[in-house]
Amino acid sequence: QVQLVESGGGLVQAGGSLRLSCAASGSSFSINAMGWYRQAPGKQRELVALITSGGNTNYADSVKGRFTISRDNAKNTVYLQMNSLKLEDTAVYYCSAGNPPGSWGQGTHVTVSS
Repeated sequence: QVQLVESGGGLVQAGGSLRLSCAASGSSFSINAMGWYRQAPGKQRELVALITSGGNTNYADSVKGRFTISRDNAKNTVYLQMNSLKLEDTAVYYCSAGNPPGSWGQGTHVTVSS
């Protein structure tokens, strides 16, 4: 099982940017699809972005053109670059390994203020 640790969350004004990182441990990182999910208060967890082991990406419609997922297999790390942040992007963001996810990180809070 892959162990995941997220970082990079915080408070940002609307229109700003943040980059989330997810460090993975375990030899299977490079063969896993990796994803970012988020869960806002009172809502279900939803997929934000997914990247396959081959680098193919998929995004939720709500973040297309604003967020970019990437991975560095040499560093066992997946990133989520978030630009043009909106109030509705406020949530706890979780890193996942596998598709469907088999491992989760502990989550990192992202708060977008007006």
